Amino acid sequence: MPEFGPMNRLSNPRTIALVGKYHSPEIAESLVRLAEYLHERGVSVFIERETSEHIGKLVDLARWVTCGFNDIGAHADLAIVLGGDGTMLNAARRLARYCVPLVGVNQGRLGFMTDIARDDMLTCMDDLLDGRFQRENRMLLAAEVIRDGKELASNIALNDVVVDKGAIGRMIEFELFIDGAFIYNLRSDGLIVSTPTGSTAYSLSSGGPILHPTLTGIALVPLCPHSLTNRPIIVNDQADIELRITQADDPRAHFDGQLTLDLQRGDSVRLRRSEHTICFLHPPGYSYFAMLRQKLHWSERPRGL
Repeated sequence: MPEFGPMNRLSNPRTIALVGKYHSPEIAESLVRLAEYLHERGVSVFIERETSEHIGKLVDLARWVTCGFNDIGAHADLAIVLGGDGTMLNAARRLARYCVPLVGVNQGRLGFMTDIARDDMLTCMDDLLDGRFQRENRMLLAAEVIRDGKELASNIALNDVVVDKGAIGRMIEFELFIDGAFIYNLRSDGLIVSTPTGSTAYSLSSGGPILHPTLTGIALVPLCPHSLTNRPIIVNDQADIELRITQADDPRAHFDGQLTLDLQRGDSVRLRRSEHTICFLHPPGYSYFAMLRQKLHWSERPRGL
């Protein structure tokens, strides 16, 4: 499994890429302020190309290098993502094979993965540049779609891979195999295959368990199963998982809720832990459980009491 690069890259980063939420003009001011601050600290700044194309009409980015994810992967010590969890998911999939650590500045709503508040952005940068951020590795899923014995497509996901019935209202039916052993037939709206990172996303809203992100299990969460005995289960991260579609009208596979592939009856979706991991860098004092308490409103008194 790839290791994240030399520690001096993390303790003394000299080249930092900035990735922003697309079609979001409100990040323009924050991105420029951050780029200027890093430049003043002697850091070389890259602006991700599509980010530049979307906000370059609002602010002047000419003084910084604009490049794609491949160049960021080859040359950046780390990347700072300004946006919400969706922006972070996209950046993670694009940069996982390059082992580029990610820092998240929350410009969205919930922000389970982007844990620096916009107002605290610049005050956190000294800790980042001086190497005081905490590193945390997260597993990803690797998926391939097999049709007629041949690979049709492949992708990776940080949150989850979902196989569902698509736009048509009828249920999907498929067979589940783990390590080649038949587990069950499932008639439902679909199945979520989730990493621990994704356990607080679609999986959670569908009744799945919350898994600490440093765990290495994989959660299988049925979507509205026809049988009430089909419950979420967690399997070992080394398991080979296969879904064979036996009956469906409009089946689809979704990767992190951002990429979609149309499937057919008879297709197989095979999933396993990816050989890549992604490294998140958290500010000093970060606590996963404190984040859950804040985002999920645990321990709050009901209004009016």
